Amino acid sequence: MRVALRLLALIFGLAFTAFSHAQSDDLQDISRLLKQGQHVQALERVNQYLATKPRDAQGRFLKGLILAEQNKVPDAIDVFSKLSQDYPELPEPYNNLAVLHAAQGQYEKARQSLEMSIRTHPSYATAYENLGDVYTKLASQAYDKALQLDSTNSAAQTKLSLVREMISGTNRPVRSATRTEPAKAPEPAKPAVVAAAQKAGPAAAPSAPEPKAPAQAAAEARSAAVPETKAAAKAPEKTASSDEILKAVRAWAHAWSKKDLTTYLAFYAREFKTPNGEPRAEWEKARRQRISAPKRIEVEVDGFRVGANDGRSATISFRQHYRSDSLKVDSNKTLVMVHTDGKWLIQQERVGN
Repeated sequence: MRVALRLLALIFGLAFTAFSHAQSDDLQDISRLLKQGQHVQALERVNQYLATKPRDAQGRFLKGLILAEQNKVPDAIDVFSKLSQDYPELPEPYNNLAVLHAAQGQYEKARQSLEMSIRTHPSYATAYENLGDVYTKLASQAYDKALQLDSTNSAAQTKLSLVREMISGTNRPVRSATRTEPAKAPEPAKPAVVAAAQKAGPAAAPSAPEPKAPAQAAAEARSAAVPETKAAAKAPEKTASSDEILKAVRAWAHAWSKKDLTTYLAFYAREFKTPNGEPRAEWEKARRQRISAPKRIEVEVDGFRVGANDGRSATISFRQHYRSDSLKVDSNKTLVMVHTDGKWLIQQERVGN
């Protein structure tokens, strides 16, 4: 299951780093049981863990994965649904809801869940890919229905053949996130998200090479096109600008951690593109409420990669580690920044891949 594969890598590989030692040991033990296929023991352990920490996002997410492995799809859907209600800013529960709905043939519900995921984080690439798979399956059903009503419709027949060819071409086994060997696919061609949903059952999921981010690809293309001597001559200027960008990002994260709203919001440029296209005033109001609500916030950033940088605008990608009273999330983030009035300010921010 493509969604679960990437999600498990996030939860198991990174989210434990900020837990207390005891919590980390508990969740890692549960994760280990799940990977070993000891689902009953894993479920018992995670229920014990949640008995003392009922709102813990990682524990609840882990329980949903265990239930999906046990093919308890309605129970898993219930866990991810409640998790998305309590933490609507997280796109991953919506993604898992989508693949579970698809496993039951409820492609319209899967579509709605994926669109919620995208609405939460417009740059979440996995949701877009899976939404394309859902639309492909819906298109196949629609063309098939058209042919049932009119068997002489040659245009519908051609389109149906093309869609089925697309589905067949993308359905190949990938490695499960909880196993080290490729899973076998006992069923014939299905769209990627549909096969992904079978993570709750025996089927395998499709895989494709991860495309590079547009900014990264553009930066690499420009780098390859510039003669070596010219690139070397410009290196000092780019390094100096990169240092200023890193300093600005760290200061932005520090203001966020201190809940210094005036300083935090000042890091966003006048032309900042709000995530959902809402008016700037509405976005700022929502940010003020979300930052003010927790008693404490800790935001750490690391793993910086500066992409396209012409001295006036630049992209920077990094790992963001967010911790508050009730939420712990590690995610990838990319900022598009502009140099304005001697400062590097945020023009756009994207969360996810």
